[in-house]
Amino acid sequence: MGSVADQMVEVLRQAGVERVYGVVGDSLNPVVDAIRRAEGISWVHVRNEEAGAFAAAAEAELTGRLAVCAGSCGPGNTHLIQGLYDAQRSGVPVLALASHIPSGQIGTGFFQETHPERVFTDCSSWCEALSNPAQLPRLLRVGVQHALGSPGVSVLVFPGDVAALTAPAATGHSTFLTEQAVAAPPWSQVQALAEALNSARTVTLFAGAGVRGAHEELMHLADTLKAPIGHTLRGKEWVQYDNPYDVGMSGLLGYGACHEALHEAELVLLLGTDFPYDSFLPQARTVQVDHDATRLGRRTPLELAVHGDVAATLRAVLPLLERKTDRRFLDGLLDRHCKALETVVGAYTRDIEKHRPIHPEYVASILDDVAAEDAVFTVDTGMCNVWAARYLTPNGRRRVIGSFLHGSMANALPHAIGAQLAFPGRQVVSMSGDGGIGMLLGELLTVAKYRLPVKTVVFNNGALGMIKLEMLVSGYPESEIDNGDVDYAAIARACGIPAKRVTDPAKVREVLADALDRPGPALVDVVTDPNALSIPPHITAAQLKGFALAAGRTVLTGGVGKMIDLARSNLRNIPRP
Repeated sequence: MGSVADQMVEVLRQAGVERVYGVVGDSLNPVVDAIRRAEGISWVHVRNEEAGAFAAAAEAELTGRLAVCAGSCGPGNTHLIQGLYDAQRSGVPVLALASHIPSGQIGTGFFQETHPERVFTDCSSWCEALSNPAQLPRLLRVGVQHALGSPGVSVLVFPGDVAALTAPAATGHSTFLTEQAVAAPPWSQVQALAEALNSARTVTLFAGAGVRGAHEELMHLADTLKAPIGHTLRGKEWVQYDNPYDVGMSGLLGYGACHEALHEAELVLLLGTDFPYDSFLPQARTVQVDHDATRLGRRTPLELAVHGDVAATLRAVLPLLERKTDRRFLDGLLDRHCKALETVVGAYTRDIEKHRPIHPEYVASILDDVAAEDAVFTVDTGMCNVWAARYLTPNGRRRVIGSFLHGSMANALPHAIGAQLAFPGRQVVSMSGDGGIGMLLGELLTVAKYRLPVKTVVFNNGALGMIKLEMLVSGYPESEIDNGDVDYAAIARACGIPAKRVTDPAKVREVLADALDRPGPALVDVVTDPNALSIPPHITAAQLKGFALAAGRTVLTGGVGKMIDLARSNLRNIPRP
């Protein structure tokens, strides 16, 4: 009969887990050894447990399956916190194995003692401690099911000496959740939704990540209501492509006419979004549809709350809707959206072949051109969020992963590691800021160790760009935001990763294309202009002083990539009398 650790690994295999991200350590050694001896599961040696949790979060988000990370007692598992918060807030199924000090020492102030069952409570939906081998395998199965069912983070805490004990019973076999049920809205709510949409003269649809899988229904709804569609950053990849009703994005990185569409419509319909920035919402005349009833009305007062999956709800309500014929509201906003983009698009198109330091907007637009049609982009928090929001063109196949809800720095590279291990044949591109990559720089060693074909593009402006802007618009002199003139390409080459540093804009396309086409890992360090930033149009003088919109001051008023082409195309397609 095997050990408790062997039993843990067997349960993980039954749950479909193929790898565990972490750093080995004394209290984890029984688990690491059990993985070494098991078939079909491997240990991924990251340089910081934080990166392991981020990698697991990206794997879980892309696959929908359980992903696992681990940390040894004390500092080993407290390092997991940042990535686990990211996973929990993104709602992806991650299990953390948090080993503990020897069971006989708990409560004595022993070396590296923490209280992990308390530490992880806020960043998980389930956190329990294993103290007796008889609790397995049931306790771990409960944790796995919680992670899959939430979906979210589960944490199993266990003393290392308990993991080494002999398991008292056979593991047996258990199956786990592979697909969640679809929440169908109550018929009374469907009827009320139809009545609200039919009675409103003008409607704006505002879509988040919850519209994934509902693109056809969303377009049908917009056509029926003659409604413009705005979206959040997380909703962009599921909304913007093949969309003749697109009026851009709202929020801290917003652009186009989405803000006007939300504030000028008689009725706003929120679809699958828990958009956190309530200051951007009209705070009135709003209906919300979400599969998670706890999110309804959390950001704005509602005239109607509808509990249901977005696609299921739209399929139910569409037959009850009266087809609107007046396109003036929609067409007017499409026109304003196009003009808004045209007035700013020149910011990155003038003298791009000569401008030094290189426009970061230009780098992002070229990256969008040369990347694969099914590429996975992982995006650092900060200005890289802006470049992704403005220049990456969604098509229904590309993915964009970021710490969009937790807002942690340094997520892009570890997210890319998890994405690449989950999809070894798919192009994965890390859009890293110099601040972000500097924070978890050691993960270049992980990329090199496993020869992961991750392509890292460093937007190197030598500063914490977003913080710089926040200081400036708040009236503070910029201070301690300088990252220095660091050659990240030289660092990557020292790690064994092919890398180039680019200072000439004329060479951007060639170098990026070469990096993406070569087998194995590659890094491109692009020296970019730290002053390519400006203030968005929808912030008042009073709001400039408010913390809630602090990050909003970093929004560009210049450059929107291929979105201007889409906006112009949509205008051309407006029916003419």
